[in-house]
Amino acid sequence: MNGTTTTVRAPSAWLRRFHPAEEAAVRLFCLPHAGGSASYYFPVSRALSPAADVVAVQYPGRQDRRGEPCVDDVRRLADLLVAELRPWCDRPVALFGHSLGATLGFEVALRLEAVGITPVALFASGRRAPSRHRENEQVHLAPDERLLATIQRMSGTDPAVLADEELLRSVLPAIRGDYKAAETYRYRPGPALACPIVVLNGDSDPEVTAEEAEGWTEHTDGPCSFRTFTGGHFYLNEHAAEVIELVRERIA
Repeated sequence: MNGTTTTVRAPSAWLRRFHPAEEAAVRLFCLPHAGGSASYYFPVSRALSPAADVVAVQYPGRQDRRGEPCVDDVRRLADLLVAELRPWCDRPVALFGHSLGATLGFEVALRLEAVGITPVALFASGRRAPSRHRENEQVHLAPDERLLATIQRMSGTDPAVLADEELLRSVLPAIRGDYKAAETYRYRPGPALACPIVVLNGDSDPEVTAEEAEGWTEHTDGPCSFRTFTGGHFYLNEHAAEVIELVRERIA
């Protein structure tokens, strides 16, 4: 693949390039958490450009795609997303996903490898291994008040949204759909990935135990490395510079 070739692509409602870097040797696809949006990765794009061409994913059902139905199944979401990503795989690619985005990144990587595209790395942040699930997770079935309390506890939602009850309730369908996708996902045994996996976690994240994180080693025939930061589920908000530098080093 030639990293200096400019490819003409049709516009995609799924993808955001805040700092296009056509000359970059690597393209990094960033996948948001439950309730998250592409704009969460704006600082990552700014920091890594022009060394990497960062492409952030915008799921249906939020921000400028609020009028579209949410996709509440990880595999269906992966199928739809890979169709959008394929034209952007004209150079080596890497995947970074946080929480729901990590599970989705795994399924996307499986599909890319099935068509001969092996990512240079999958960064799995704040999420247990695909083969580890918790039977008692039912936040997506909870009343609005409990769902709101959950996202407030996680500290991953824009404070401006949390402070505006009307706005917050308008995004609840997307958040609920994302939680359904994450909580109903079940791993189907199959071939392991060939690409390396880099597992990132907060040391006090209630969503991921050490054993659940270590399970990622089962999902690649390549190297699997681990980095633990201080903090909870959204540890990366406080450690953004360190996380970005780690990504820069691994995809260089």
